[in-house]
Amino acid sequence: MTDAPLHVAITGAAGYIGSCVVREIQQAHPDWTVTAIDNFYLGDVREVGNVDVRHVDIRNRDRLEEALGGADVVCHLAAVSGVDDCTDDPDLAYEVNVAGTNNVAWHCKETGTALVFPFSMATLGDPTEFPITIDHPRDPLNWYGRTKHLGERAVETFAEGAFPAHLFMISNLYGAHEVNGRTVSKGTVTNFFVGRALAGETLTVYEPGTQARNYVNVTDIARAYVRSAERLADRLADGETGVEKYELASDEDPSVMELAELVRRLAREERDIEVDVELVENPRAGEETLVSEFPVDTSRATAELGWEPRATLAESVREALR
Repeated sequence: MTDAPLHVAITGAAGYIGSCVVREIQQAHPDWTVTAIDNFYLGDVREVGNVDVRHVDIRNRDRLEEALGGADVVCHLAAVSGVDDCTDDPDLAYEVNVAGTNNVAWHCKETGTALVFPFSMATLGDPTEFPITIDHPRDPLNWYGRTKHLGERAVETFAEGAFPAHLFMISNLYGAHEVNGRTVSKGTVTNFFVGRALAGETLTVYEPGTQARNYVNVTDIARAYVRSAERLADRLADGETGVEKYELASDEDPSVMELAELVRRLAREERDIEVDVELVENPRAGEETLVSEFPVDTSRATAELGWEPRATLAESVREALR
C-alpha cells in the first residue's frame, strides 16, 4: 500500500454498514481524512468518533459533488436496502439505488476517484451453480436485486478507462457494533431472531424453512472496505482503471430453520430463555430464492485483498444474548 494518507468519503455513513466502515477506518488509519455523508432517511448516527456525518442526499448531484470533492476513494453505501423496503417504495428505490449510484459513479468518472460499491447477492436470483462466485449469471427475482444489478452495470460502464473500482457481492449480514457508546444494529434475519428471543417471543420462520443463506458479520464486512481502500490506493498510484469484483461471505450457510434453532438453543444456554420456533406463510413467495444450499467461494477476496471473515454465527449470537 502507498504510504500517503488517504481521503476516503463514505455515503450512507449514518447507517448500519456505513457507520461501521467509518469506525474501522478510524481504528486502522487514524491519519486518514474521512468525509461522512447521509440523508438520514433511516440511518440516525450523527457522528462517529470525531467525524461528523453531513446531511447530503446522493440524488442531489451538486451537493454530492461538493461533498465528495478531494476524496481519493468513495465507499458508496447509501441505498434503500432489502426486498421489503424496495417493494414498498419502488420509486424511491430507483431514485436512490439507480439514479443515486449513477451520480456517484459519474463523479468518479469525472474526477478519477476510486469507488467501492456493494451489489448484493439478490442480483443472482436462484443460484444454479455452487459454490457461488461473482461470475454467476444475474437473474434477480425482486426489485431490490434489479436496482442493485443496474448499479453494478453502471459502475462497470463508467469505470472502464476512467477510475479503479471494487464491486462487492455481499451475503446476509448480522451482528451489531458500537459507535460513540451506542449500539448500531439492523433487523436482518439473525438480529431479528436474537431480538425476539430476548423478548421471549416466538421465532417465526418463513416457509419452507429449508431455504439456505450465507451469513457474514457486519464488522468483517467493514474490515473488507478498509482493505479495499488500501488496495485502491495502489491501483490509483499505478494508473489502473476498471472493476475488480469480490465475494464477501463466510463458510456458514445454514437453513433459516437451522439458524432459528441455533438462536433458540443459545437463548436457553445463555439466558435460560425458552422460545418456540414456528413456520409461517412466506410473504415473499416468488421474490426470493428457496435453494437449500448457499456455499460461497471467497478465495478471491482472501488472495487479492488479504481479507477473510473472523466472526462466527454462534459466537456472535452468544455475545448478543449476553
